[in-house]
Amino acid sequence: RYKCFEDMEAVARDLIDSGLTSREKLACIGGSNGGLLVGNLITRPIASRLFGAAVCQVPLLDMKRYSHLLAGASWMGEYGNPDTDDWSFLRRHSPYHLLRHDILGKPEPGDDGVLGGATESTDAGWECPRTLFTTSTRDDRVHPGHARKMVASLLEEAGPGRAPRVLYWENTEGGHGGAADNSQRAYMWALTYNFLAKELGLEE
Repeated sequence: RYKCFEDMEAVARDLIDSGLTSREKLACIGGSNGGLLVGNLITRPIASRLFGAAVCQVPLLDMKRYSHLLAGASWMGEYGNPDTDDWSFLRRHSPYHLLRHDILGKPEPGDDGVLGGATESTDAGWECPRTLFTTSTRDDRVHPGHARKMVASLLEEAGPGRAPRVLYWENTEGGHGGAADNSQRAYMWALTYNFLAKELGLEE
């Protein structure tokens, strides 16, 4: 599981180091399990410095609660069971917990205020890349609560000082694809590419 995060980070670093692009012109985008990838990229200390923008679509972000939401229980064979000792592994790539615990130092409700030790995502100088989150109210696979609570933490707890531009769009239709028909799909992708064009300076 870690390899995909490490590989994406390594590719981004190589693209920048080789002069093919720069952080200001580089973005990452992913949905569903790819949203978990993007969530890790924007919270990892090195990766978060490599991207000028990110788009996180219908994402899986809270690896502690995922198995209790919608179809999440059916993925435990792949990810592990967060209600067992598997959590010690899952926590290391749970973007919501990396953000709230490791980066922002916030306790989770019910954990008696006890925080875990420093992890690879502990970074006092962290700043979130400019990020657009998209989801669907009617997603029957990945609960929109994943995106909602991540955005709430970025906006209300990280604040503009550490998360300078965080946007959120939730379609009230569409299921896990985020759009119910071609018209909605066109709108969603127009929104996405307009965001990327503005944030990466591609309109200039």
